[in-house]
Amino acid sequence: MQYRFLASLFVLLPCLLASPAVAHPEDVEPAAQQLTQAPAAAETALIKNARQLVFGGKRSGEGYFSADGTRMIFQSEREPNNPFYQMYVLDFEAGETQRVSPGVGKTTCGWIHPNGQTLMYSSTHADPASVQLQRDEIAFRASGQTRRYSWDYDPQYEIYVADAQGKNPVNITQTMGYDAEGAYSPDGKRIVFASNREAYQRKLTPEEQTVFERDKAYFMDIYTMNADGSDVRRLTTTPGYDGGPFYSADGKKIVWRRFSEGGETAEIFTMNVDGSDQKQITRMGVLSWAPFFHPSGDYVIFGSNRQGFQNFELYIVDSHGQKEPVRVTYTEGFDSLPTFSPDGTQLSWTSNRTTDHSSHIFLGDWDDAEARRLLGLPRVKGSTPEVAHISASQVPTHPEIHADDLRRHVTYLASPELEGRLTGSAGERKATTYLASEFQRMGLLPAGDKSYIQAFAFQAGASVDATSKLGSLRLDQDWRPLAFSGTGTIPSSEVVFAGYGIVA
Repeated sequence: MQYRFLASLFVLLPCLLASPAVAHPEDVEPAAQQLTQAPAAAETALIKNARQLVFGGKRSGEGYFSADGTRMIFQSEREPNNPFYQMYVLDFEAGETQRVSPGVGKTTCGWIHPNGQTLMYSSTHADPASVQLQRDEIAFRASGQTRRYSWDYDPQYEIYVADAQGKNPVNITQTMGYDAEGAYSPDGKRIVFASNREAYQRKLTPEEQTVFERDKAYFMDIYTMNADGSDVRRLTTTPGYDGGPFYSADGKKIVWRRFSEGGETAEIFTMNVDGSDQKQITRMGVLSWAPFFHPSGDYVIFGSNRQGFQNFELYIVDSHGQKEPVRVTYTEGFDSLPTFSPDGTQLSWTSNRTTDHSSHIFLGDWDDAEARRLLGLPRVKGSTPEVAHISASQVPTHPEIHADDLRRHVTYLASPELEGRLTGSAGERKATTYLASEFQRMGLLPAGDKSYIQAFAFQAGASVDATSKLGSLRLDQDWRPLAFSGTGTIPSSEVVFAGYGIVA
């Protein structure tokens, strides 16, 4: 039998055993659940090498890649004096995470401009009451009280644009009402976002006021504006929550989710960037939201609770809504807020499949060819049935030895997906590929035949001849020869020299 080993320098890692209130689905965080099963094998049909990407903070979510794939902007609760989300940028190449929001107030929905020089997010930091709201929330949590999770449609949310380090933020909306969920167009000239500003700009009827007091999202619609906040245009006018919009990679389409008037269900829609040709592409009759185009524009990935009120899973559907949606994830709990890397080979999403069931960002290799096969779409020239590599630009590490890096490696190597890594098994081959990819990413030079993976023979097992005897002792009951024992006979004797047990 041939075995493969990794020909390079490496550090041996220890072998460790290792219903939301859907008010703002970009950040839905269900109550912590007891996961009862490991990810099903079916999940690996589309996602390979799934691993946790963000570890810091109480929780993290909504990770969006930069246009060149070298960075990700995301939100996380990790500031000691602020219990609300702040915005961070993860640099994949440097392995560093930097806060890019002011650190005060609530922050959500970040995006990096295609030029890489500026970024955008929504924040309430200009609200004079922000600091007191933080103190009140900290006191509430310390009291041991609990409340049902729901997103706060704070009318002080404004969209800000800042430089790449988050400095010099400028308010580009300056309108009373919730302004958030923004994303840049691929050319960086326009921003699509969601807002309920209409409810603050005109006098509501008594009936509308009653609805608005109960549901601040009811008047949420999709808008676009220039990157500097000028030329604001409203694209949707249907009663109920329209939100979570994103552009297609070619800049011709917008995908978003539309809730029913009562908020009981949500479906995925697409439209042209001018608001025309609004088309429903899912009809699942449940909460389907957080849609995102694959870079090809041929299909959309989204989250849905078709499997149960608190069990959100990822699904894909063709962009025209002509095919039945295909399930992607099979892990009990929360899996949603998916985004593709610019080249479409990586999938990022938010999941509470963590050990403590807190929600964090995960990353996996995406199988576009299999997605197309399952949806009945034509294959793209040059696509492969499986992504077997780990992109260097998508796996961040620190320049020094760091606990987060070690934790990520050990978590994957000890995961159920690798099945114990028995020599010669499928799990061992996955581990070998993973480590070889890590060596390549680190810039280590391959040895031997100039490959990170080389072959050598090993003994996979040994059997005991049933005729083996040792005096009157019973084989396999009183004695048993070791697997590396030699074959032969020895004359009967009181004492026998058996050698040193070493063969050189």
